[in-house]
Amino acid sequence: MLAEFSVTPIGAGVSVGKYVAECLKIVDESGLDYKINPMGTVVEGDFDEVMALIAKCHRAVRRRCKRVSTIIKIDDRAGAKGALTKKVARIEHILRRKLKT
Repeated sequence: MLAEFSVTPIGAGVSVGKYVAECLKIVDESGLDYKINPMGTVVEGDFDEVMALIAKCHRAVRRRCKRVSTIIKIDDRAGAKGALTKKVARIEHILRRKLKT
């Protein structure tokens, strides 16, 4: 499964980089495949692993501020492996060119 998520502290000020960095440390240490983008993080793994990771990130930010918003988008396809890179590669193949990633 793929899940894109973002964890946003509410009321923590304009700059949230320190919270993002804390979550990315947790994601990196999880051992799951992932990619970051300017608006969130995409993680690949089985449902329970991915959801536990997102919950861990949410709780880490929640410990540091009074309110947190976490947005999750899930693509759960039976038997799919390597979707983190294959989905982009498929579109690049259709377009016959590399995309900015």
